[in-house]
Amino acid sequence: MTQKIRRIAACVAAATALTAAWLPAAQAAEAEQFIPLLAYRTGSFAPLGIAWADGKMDYLKLVNARDGGINGVKIVYEECETAYATDRGVECYERLKGRNGGASGFDTQSTGITFAVTDKAPLDKVPVVTPGYGLSQSADGSVFEWNFPLGGTYWTAADVMIQDIAKKEGGFDNLKGKKIALVYHDSPYGKEPIPLLQERAKRHGFELLTYPVTAPGVEQKSTWLQIRQARPAYVLLWSAGIMTPTAIREAQASGYPRDKMYAIWWAGSEGDVRDLGAVAKGYNAISLQNSAEQGRVHQDLKTHVYDKGQGTGPTTMGTIAHTRGMIISMLQVEAIRTAQEKYGKGQHMTPEQVRWGFENLNLTQARLDELGFGGIMRPLQTSCADHMGGDWARIIQWDGAKFQVTSDWYQADHSIIDPMVKEQAARYAKDKGIEPRKCAG
Repeated sequence: MTQKIRRIAACVAAATALTAAWLPAAQAAEAEQFIPLLAYRTGSFAPLGIAWADGKMDYLKLVNARDGGINGVKIVYEECETAYATDRGVECYERLKGRNGGASGFDTQSTGITFAVTDKAPLDKVPVVTPGYGLSQSADGSVFEWNFPLGGTYWTAADVMIQDIAKKEGGFDNLKGKKIALVYHDSPYGKEPIPLLQERAKRHGFELLTYPVTAPGVEQKSTWLQIRQARPAYVLLWSAGIMTPTAIREAQASGYPRDKMYAIWWAGSEGDVRDLGAVAKGYNAISLQNSAEQGRVHQDLKTHVYDKGQGTGPTTMGTIAHTRGMIISMLQVEAIRTAQEKYGKGQHMTPEQVRWGFENLNLTQARLDELGFGGIMRPLQTSCADHMGGDWARIIQWDGAKFQVTSDWYQADHSIIDPMVKEQAARYAKDKGIEPRKCAG
């Protein structure tokens, strides 16, 4: 009898050990990480929004198909249509912030929506991720603990544009006495670069002319008549969607040379100029990182997703806006992966843990090469104090059939940018009653 009990006990022990060994793997297999996808496939910004949304979703599909998720944790996602309307964006945020154990950060795709949810995020403890847009002063992580304008802001973009213009003119001294115009979407998005441009104008003696355009931007005749009369040396264009080709057509109609135009990255993709062809020849745009480049990630996407009939955007895949969407999702995935390194591989990460991941990103060149983004991005590293992590960009130009990279790498002048960020962040902290964090170093 004693021997029989011993055999039963041994079997129970073995079964218990087997269950214990199997349980973590099973839990990892069942773990899911939720990423909300705010999008605007409808409305006046749809020509940009569709490709952008396709790229974001395609990269998440790639990580699931090629890698089995993030260290075995499957990515789940839900797209929510905003039509670029702030109220609809806030509705999406409220509905999705607690889904599947908590949202892994919101890429709002809208500066207006970003303004609206920035006050909510610290209370909800959900990251707000705005690569290349949003509040420029949110690069200061000591004040904006939950905002991450990764890879660049509208201030860094405007600064690079002025640098490239100065280079063409033979130096900043040669900008004195010239006129530079800003044609912008009359919204928080379009107004964002104005403080930087005012600072540059004060330093270099050029005159800044500003021309707001009422949404959706299809009526610009009076704007371009004013430009024809003022005859600025250069025009900076802060537009998106249907406002962009309208501006280029009106520039042609008024006789303004397209090679004297510089557009923000959201107005610099194939969808903005393809139908215009030679009409847009010479049109310049700034590229977020080097998103006009192709990399191994595009081949991986074709092999693991599109060749299997699972791609989101057959007509947008490979375009600049689509690539920017992939960049954004890659940054979100790598923040989750970084959080897992601290809090546990193969486990679901809470929004607070993902926030830590965003704040401790370290995308080295080796890691970017491994991910297939080696020629598309330069290294990016965030910290408590720096929620941007780097702001490299290049200038591209439409040759009538495709965009060509026409500059080397640029980075904003941080002797100008950083004091502006600090000043505006401090003002925001005072207005909101925020005690800035103490960041080491």
